[in-house]
Amino acid sequence: MTTLSFSNYFKNQKITLKRLLNEPLQLILVLSIIFCLGLFVLYPLYSTIKVSLMPNGHFDLIVYKTILNQQRFKIAISNSILLGIVVATLGTIIAFLFAYTLTRIQFPGKHFFKGMVILPIISPPFIFALSAVLLLGRNGLLTQQLLGIENFNIYGFKGLVIVQTLSMFPIGFLILSGILQAIDPDLETCAMNLGAKRWKTFTTVTFPLALPGLWASWLLIFVQSLTDFGNPLILGGDFPVLSVQTYLEFVGMGNLPRGAGLAVLLLVPTVSLFILQRYILRKKSFITVTGKSTRRSIVSVSQLIHVLLIFFSILISAIISIFYISIFAGSFIKLWGINWTLTFSHYIYAFDVGLQTIKDTVLLATIATPITVIFGMVIAFLVVRKSFPGKNLMAIAAVLMFSIPGTAVGFGYMISFNQEPLLLTGTMYILLACYVFRYVPIGIESGMAALSQVSKDIGESSTNLGASSAITFRSITLPLITPSFISAATFTFVKCMTGLSAVIFLVSASWKHMTTLILAQTENMLLGQAYAMSVVLTLIILISFAVFKNFMTLGQTSVFGGISHD
Repeated sequence: MTTLSFSNYFKNQKITLKRLLNEPLQLILVLSIIFCLGLFVLYPLYSTIKVSLMPNGHFDLIVYKTILNQQRFKIAISNSILLGIVVATLGTIIAFLFAYTLTRIQFPGKHFFKGMVILPIISPPFIFALSAVLLLGRNGLLTQQLLGIENFNIYGFKGLVIVQTLSMFPIGFLILSGILQAIDPDLETCAMNLGAKRWKTFTTVTFPLALPGLWASWLLIFVQSLTDFGNPLILGGDFPVLSVQTYLEFVGMGNLPRGAGLAVLLLVPTVSLFILQRYILRKKSFITVTGKSTRRSIVSVSQLIHVLLIFFSILISAIISIFYISIFAGSFIKLWGINWTLTFSHYIYAFDVGLQTIKDTVLLATIATPITVIFGMVIAFLVVRKSFPGKNLMAIAAVLMFSIPGTAVGFGYMISFNQEPLLLTGTMYILLACYVFRYVPIGIESGMAALSQVSKDIGESSTNLGASSAITFRSITLPLITPSFISAATFTFVKCMTGLSAVIFLVSASWKHMTTLILAQTENMLLGQAYAMSVVLTLIILISFAVFKNFMTLGQTSVFGGISHD
């Protein structure tokens, strides 16, 4: 960088700093956000790394030497990578075929298929593992009861591939459906008008333009598989993976430094791949969004491919449905595979033992959701609309927690806030802090997307007329981004209700969580009660979706009504 460039840089920084000082509320907001991010994002990471590097109070690499030299840890690392590669590959293939079917083929019932593919995202993180035990376990309905296969072992690698692929391919579907919808169909139509066959059009136009989404989907599913905790804990069997070993090292062995070392090893690839995925997904040059009016036509496929793709979508949806139906049925069966008597005893037991847990979970999610989304929207507003020194670093720190494995987050919070003056362990505040700073990227991303669609001239006109930034945000910007606010609140609430890997380190006798209770019931072989609690959790989430959807409709009516009157 030349001397002139340095001079211009510092001159610009001086100007932005002067503007920041002229608005004391904005200055207070920026400083407060930086302080909170430092305390609840960077400090736990620092604590985790410190414990792994200073096991005896001084710098020592003995923890990492032990991990890399012991066979069980090397096997766990290689297993995690192998499982991630297989699940990411299968999940991306299924996601692309499903997304291509729903975006390129006309057929009735699309809303049902979209609902089925979204359902795994809003369900408890290990519900497919519970279903797999019912359907494919030793007393499984499909294996033992219908097919007569004895001693079928669903535990281990193949079981994890099945449940992780089914539960994680919807993540790739969301990415790829957006990518395919963003591709201008006129490009495909023109290629076919110029004589290209359907397959040629697909391989030379559609697939290359969708390639960034495919890579992003693969990377994101790989990271999700690598950090998955609930499914391997239930179905892992003799197939150890890194996320579970991190938890067991602390809970089972009581070895804090080694648990921290495993958390750091899990942290490095996930953060790196998360950054790479975001970079690929945001390469706009690969996507043909021009802003011009375009016909949203759907390029035809051959009749055979048409039938095969629809059959494929029906098959995947049917499999997902069977898994959910089995959970619902299992909650009413006395003892699955042995005593098929219908009973309500599991629900009676679940509500007797778990009623306070249900109340705690809903209360914590209800408190955390608005705080998280408002905090995220404020950060998004500052990043998109304001200029101040360190803005980019603040944005990176704000979304960093979303890329960190839950086990590393929970581990970091546990050791960071376990002594004075930051003694939060065992209280609701440590759970709320974990929720807010782990899921604030949802609000940030949603807010930034919404703000990018709102012209800056609207806010600037308000400021030129004498309104402060706070009044402009409250009176103009916030009503315009209300739909995005409610959408972010919906998914934040879901994440707070279904989180496990971080929460399991932070729950206590005073504050419990439904997912940890379901997991404990599963480990104690109280499967009927676990199924009943899973059904209750899923119903709560579905009801919350209906409530948020109603708010979304009211918010959109209010916004557009206000604009039309103005």
